Amino acid sequence: MRYKIAALGTALIAAFVLAACKPGGADQGPVIKIGSAAPLTGEIAHLGKDNENGARMAVDDINAAGGVKLGDKTYRLELVGEDDKADPREGTLAAQKLVDEGVVAVIGHLNSGTSIPASRIYADANVVQISPSATNPKYTLQGFRTTYRVVANDNQQGAVLANFAASEMKAKRVAIVDDRTQYGQGLADVFERVAKDKGVDVIDREFTTNRATDFNAILTKIRSMKPDVVMFGGMDSVAAPMARQMKELGMKATMLAGDGVCDPGFISIAGDASGVLTCSVAGRALEKMAKGDEFTKRYKQKFGIDCQRYSPYSYDAVFAIVDALKRAGRPDRLALVDAMSKTSFEGLTGHIEFDEHGDLKNGEISVYDVRDGKLNLLASFH
Repeated sequence: MRYKIAALGTALIAAFVLAACKPGGADQGPVIKIGSAAPLTGEIAHLGKDNENGARMAVDDINAAGGVKLGDKTYRLELVGEDDKADPREGTLAAQKLVDEGVVAVIGHLNSGTSIPASRIYADANVVQISPSATNPKYTLQGFRTTYRVVANDNQQGAVLANFAASEMKAKRVAIVDDRTQYGQGLADVFERVAKDKGVDVIDREFTTNRATDFNAILTKIRSMKPDVVMFGGMDSVAAPMARQMKELGMKATMLAGDGVCDPGFISIAGDASGVLTCSVAGRALEKMAKGDEFTKRYKQKFGIDCQRYSPYSYDAVFAIVDALKRAGRPDRLALVDAMSKTSFEGLTGHIEFDEHGDLKNGEISVYDVRDGKLNLLASFH
């Protein structure tokens, strides 16, 4: 059972951030290893690297602020990164490597399809796993004490998308395409169920893969049915060529998608077809975060690129680990597992507190469209 207590506050987060701008920090001493698992190669490497960068930024900030003091020792954090290639099998291999490396916790994985199979390996080793971006509800419903996430799940996200399509977009006819991954299919299933409850006519349900690039047959069929919306469950590397082909076919429908698509990477790949998109993010909009502008500027300065989507959440995930370590009093895996459930602090992305499953309490969903080649915030929902 997980209990709520007050823990690391806004003042301490601010202190870490301010100290990160100063030279020095904890350069020597004992080390606490934290793992990061995400796709660092392949079609969605830009998203995986973004997750890792957020975790690395937090680790560097904490070390620069003096490290982590536990009892009479001060520890330096070390981030150990592994490439899971967005593949379930590679995800379990990466998880085992991190366990063998001696990490006390893992920030990851990016995808639900890798987070879920990897979660058993972490649970068996008493290694806390906090995903900054995996949204499939199954991830935290397996009965493991080690699984957490700092974003909303797809029960919330799919429902918001369906409600938005029905109420705000006034959609009457919707076609659905998903990539058959745990994330894409799971989000599409929730969307379909809620859309039907709202009286929206789901006129077609089609399937593709997370590696596909040619959708002409599917889209030609859907075009003949004259949908108002084409809902896609999957990632930006698939959605972007689909958007281009929708434009080439002269389709008037809006593409509606979740957080796997709602990032600058989609816009970059889709080009002048990106304006077809309306999408959601399973978290607070970066522009609504109190220190969001500061984070994006520091991120760009540190890594030389713009942040994509969930780096602020992987940043907060590291702070959640440190928050729990301070309660545990020692860098012990089982002690950390016992302490995690009591997490309650104000992070960069908002209030971080978990329910009995390890889901973020009061998760927020943000909805965007694309205007002038940029994501434009439309609304936020709890």
